[in-house]
Amino acid sequence: MVSEKITVINKSGLHLRPAGELSKIAAKCPSNITLVKGEKRVNPKSVLILMSAGIMCGDEITVECDGETEEQDLKTILAAIASGLGE
Repeated sequence: MVSEKITVINKSGLHLRPAGELSKIAAKCPSNITLVKGEKRVNPKSVLILMSAGIMCGDEITVECDGETEEQDLKTILAAIASGLGE
């Protein structure tokens, strides 16, 4: 398992549009992926579950990936979040 922290830069946090974009990207990754915010641990492959985490602008989250392609998948998810997910 690999993990890394990142700060969310989207002004409105991970609302429907960026959450949907992140879910599409995560769904293409074969690893088990978990986003951690405080005590909440969510699977970003589900838009509704991802939105339930209440991730807002400025929140520091941890991205965890576990699987054969975990290193590449971690880079993919971190790059997507750092890009602002289209916003």
